[in-house]
Amino acid sequence: MTATSETETVRVWLVERTYGDDEQNMIILTYATPDGRRDYRKERALTTFTGPGRATTVSVEVEPSDLGTVDDPETRDRYAREVERTMSTHDPDDTL
Repeated sequence: MTATSETETVRVWLVERTYGDDEQNMIILTYATPDGRRDYRKERALTTFTGPGRATTVSVEVEPSDLGTVDDPETRDRYAREVERTMSTHDPDDTL
């Protein structure tokens, strides 16, 4: 956790990118905590992936209240492995 002026945030790492089922022009970015137990989902329109300042970072800091709980043990393990792999090859502010 990182202290900020008013609250603490949690660093989460990109673990998955999927297309929205009902929205053809939507990408769902899933970020997770290093233990894979908490996740953060962010939806973006495909058109927001181009142009300056539109890069996807490998990690973001979010409010703890914005995190979901990953109940499935298999998904938690997969997320934890992906975070470990991503952390070993990228700095937090790297973009994809």
